[in-house]
Amino acid sequence: QVHLVESGGGLVEPGGSLRLSCAASGTIFSITAMDWHRQAPGKQRELVATIKNDGNTHYADSVKGRFTISRDNANNTVYLQMNSLKPDDTAVYYCFVGGQTDWGTGFGSWGQGTQVTVSS
Repeated sequence: QVHLVESGGGLVEPGGSLRLSCAASGTIFSITAMDWHRQAPGKQRELVATIKNDGNTHYADSVKGRFTISRDNANNTVYLQMNSLKPDDTAVYYCFVGGQTDWGTGFGSWGQGTQVTVSS
């Protein structure tokens, strides 16, 4: 099994910054996908950012230039640095990690979610 633990959410004023972390543990042989998603009240979950094994990244238009996704392959951890936060960024943020287990089977796991609230 693969288990994800998220941390770093909280309450911040508009224009502030937060850094989210998501650490994966378990029977991991390799990781391919590492993403951050978010879900605001009454809205569908949306992809915020993704980072591939080669370091290539992709961002939703709404966060380009403000958010930065990065990964620590040695520790199976993905980060999301969020700057210039806006009230519209308020949501529960979820990480997603996909890859292959030690037994050769594929996996895709979600974090438990962390609340980010941007408000004055």
